[in-house]
Parts: sequence; C-alpha cells; structure tokens
Amino acid sequence: MRNQINLGDAETLAINALLFLGDDSELLARFLALTGITADRIRTAAGEPGFLAGVLQFYLGHEPTLLRYCEATGTDPARFQDALQLLPGGRQDID
Repeated sequence: MRNQINLGDAETLAINALLFLGDDSELLARFLALTGITADRIRTAAGEPGFLAGVLQFYLGHEPTLLRYCEATGTDPARFQDALQLLPGGRQDID
C-alpha cells in the first residue's frame, strides 16, 4: 500500500521536480521546447493553475527522466501519479 499524499506534498514534489530540471540544462531545454514557455517566464508560470501538473506530466511522459529524478532523490515513482491527481489541471477523470 502506498503512502497517502496531500496537496502540499504534491506541490512540493512538483516544485522540487522543477528545480531538478533547472539544474540540468538538457532537461530544461527539452521542457521549455515541449511546453513553449521561456526560461524567464517559469517563475511566473509556476503560480498559474495547471503549471505544476504540467511539470509532473513532463516526467511521467518520459520514463528515463522520471527514473533519473527518483533515483537521485529517493522518490517512489508512483508518487508522481498520486501527486498529479491532486494538482489543478492534473486530474484526468474518464467516464
């Protein structure tokens, strides 16, 4: 059974994942290219609804990147999906 995650934990995970991107020029360049955002707008965009969910989706969309972060930080990869469900713009309800 996985540990429960709350909204604060989800936001912290996404912010830490964003900081991790910022420390890796190759990952950051790929993130910027995929999202269409510019580096100088990241700080502002991070406060917009859906942005932090987009950071988690970036990791979930590329398993090697997800595993790299998780190995470097000791994070369970399943926490990304759990966190995504809590963040604005991350919940994907399918009827």
